[in-house]
Amino acid sequence: MDWTSRRTRFRAVLEEGRCLHPASVYDAISARIAEDLGFEVGMLAGSIGSLAVLGAPDLILLTLSEFAAQAYRICRAGNLALLVDADHGYGNALNVKRTVEELESAGVAALTIEDTLLPRPYGREEKPSLVTIEEGVGKMRAALAGRQDKRLIVAGRTSALSLSGTAEAIVRAKAYEAAGVDAIFLAGAKTRAEIEAVSSAVKVPLFLGGASAELADLDFLSAHNVKISLQGHAPFSAAVNAVYETLKALRQGVPPRELKGLAAPDLLRRLARESDYERWTREFLGGA
Repeated sequence: MDWTSRRTRFRAVLEEGRCLHPASVYDAISARIAEDLGFEVGMLAGSIGSLAVLGAPDLILLTLSEFAAQAYRICRAGNLALLVDADHGYGNALNVKRTVEELESAGVAALTIEDTLLPRPYGREEKPSLVTIEEGVGKMRAALAGRQDKRLIVAGRTSALSLSGTAEAIVRAKAYEAAGVDAIFLAGAKTRAEIEAVSSAVKVPLFLGGASAELADLDFLSAHNVKISLQGHAPFSAAVNAVYETLKALRQGVPPRELKGLAAPDLLRRLARESDYERWTREFLGGA
């Protein structure tokens, strides 16, 4: 697999003047759908990885090896440049370094490391909190040290906007930029004023996740150095609902031929790349 070309394409996105929405993907088929529809970038979130692999909520129950394996399945399915949410790097700064090594080997084009205190410590309030800036910087430096392919994009992620305010978010963004990260991922941005303030304080590109409806204008985001803006993870929710309703109908006695909303056979064949396998069968197995 040519991981480098995907990372080069992702870096080209950061150099362009526009902001784009990545496709939220979670397995090989969803990645192929995104690629076939023309998405430049895919996104695998930690929360969706936990649901897809474990059927568990986003409580840092998924292990690094499980997450990296799912990322690899997505990457090998096609040629989609994949951004992944590596959470807190699965531990301290040394774990972060290992996380980057594993995800780089899995083929991802970009990853985020966040400064949230995770997993939830014993006896703490449910409201999340942040690690110290010093620890956050150490994690970013460790992430960059773990990177072998310099084209791999490492983004420092912070929830400071929603947890501590704009001033704290700027301090952290500048510190992570000084540590050498390629981008800053802002979680939970609500207002244009927040984006204006952060974008004027740092030079590296911005990614947004969990942004409010006020920040839906791609022209505004593009003008303020935002390159990636997530739209949530509706595809996984839609898939869960489709499977639920189909199984429910079958359980209630609906004949398979009367089911609604099924993928057309031609679509399934295309997504399974059947024509490629037919060609390989003829070439390698002597099939007719």
